[in-house]
Amino acid sequence: MLKLINTKFLLAILAALTAIGGALAYHLHETEKAAAAAAKAAAILEQQQRNAEEQRKRDEAFRQQVEQNKKRHNSAAAKEDKTWKTYLP
Repeated sequence: MLKLINTKFLLAILAALTAIGGALAYHLHETEKAAAAAAKAAAILEQQQRNAEEQRKRDEAFRQQVEQNKKRHNSAAAKEDKTWKTYLP
């Protein structure tokens, strides 16, 4: 009888340890998934920041080009009075 009680007791301990081990394995797996998701999100955020910085650089270069074009195209209008003064039909 005592042997049967000891066996049942050992089986209960084994079942409890198995449940604890399973819970730890599940927790470790979930932690790894969360870490992978966080790393992926960080990589996406970093890529978005790089893209935004590149877009800012392109926008600034475009603005500078527009300003240069304005200066170049407006320079002829500034000299119109000289051309009409020297014009002889």
